[in-house]
Amino acid sequence: MLAIGAVIRLSNQLGETPDRMSAARGDQETRGRPSFPEPQAKQVARGKRGAKVDAVKVLLIEDDPTLQTTLQRTLERRGMRVVTCGDGARALERWQAAVPDIVLLDLSLPGLDGLKVLERARAEGLSTPVIVLTARGTIGDRIIGLNTGADDYLPKPFDLDELEARIRALTRRQAQAGNSSPALAAPEFAGLRCDTDNGAVYFRGEALELAPREATLLRTLLQRPGHAQAKERLFEAVFPGHSEVQLEAIEVVAYRLRKRLAPTGVQLVTLRGLGYLLKAPTS
Repeated sequence: MLAIGAVIRLSNQLGETPDRMSAARGDQETRGRPSFPEPQAKQVARGKRGAKVDAVKVLLIEDDPTLQTTLQRTLERRGMRVVTCGDGARALERWQAAVPDIVLLDLSLPGLDGLKVLERARAEGLSTPVIVLTARGTIGDRIIGLNTGADDYLPKPFDLDELEARIRALTRRQAQAGNSSPALAAPEFAGLRCDTDNGAVYFRGEALELAPREATLLRTLLQRPGHAQAKERLFEAVFPGHSEVQLEAIEVVAYRLRKRLAPTGVQLVTLRGLGYLLKAPTS
């Protein structure tokens, strides 16, 4: 949870007080298929500099009602469509029922811990980008979150402008991955094939269930299969513009991708001092 001072600072950016926010609508615990409400019309039409703003669909999983309302109102005023939930098990159901563009996930949830929610979602093939929002800010906690399938990690307290920027960056990258240009197309290799229309990677005709960063890493490696590619180059492809992320983060993504590739027989090989390469199965 955020300290009360941090919550008040967040609420001041909205012109709200904690008392007024606590009386506002909270967790959207409606039955049936959840829908993403329309954002405020003015913000949808124009952004800060007059440009059109895409209505990003956000699933906000946060059990603190004050913070939940603060973030919901902030994001809606910035042109996003937000569905909220404060319970882990229900959050997973909502995620499955109406897949959002991005998930904002707190780890300390009642019913089902945030890491368990993420782990089950990835196991069920839900590849929606996830930003973890939590007070657990140690390096160990971040590694656990990334290993479980998170795409980004923002420790509390955080700046609202930075949160919006990270949301926009992840959804933009997801859209670009779905519209890969021919320049990024990769040849087939050992049964793997990259679809140039939607950015998906297939193995013998079956789509691989990959998180966005795993897919980006694999597509980059497929550009030169059988050749070592430096960690620095792969890092730039997978974490563009993330100056606060350490180079070692690429090792976490490589570890997850290696597990995904295990059933195919294709090996993701680590070459000390050189980087990574894809190796065809040995007969």
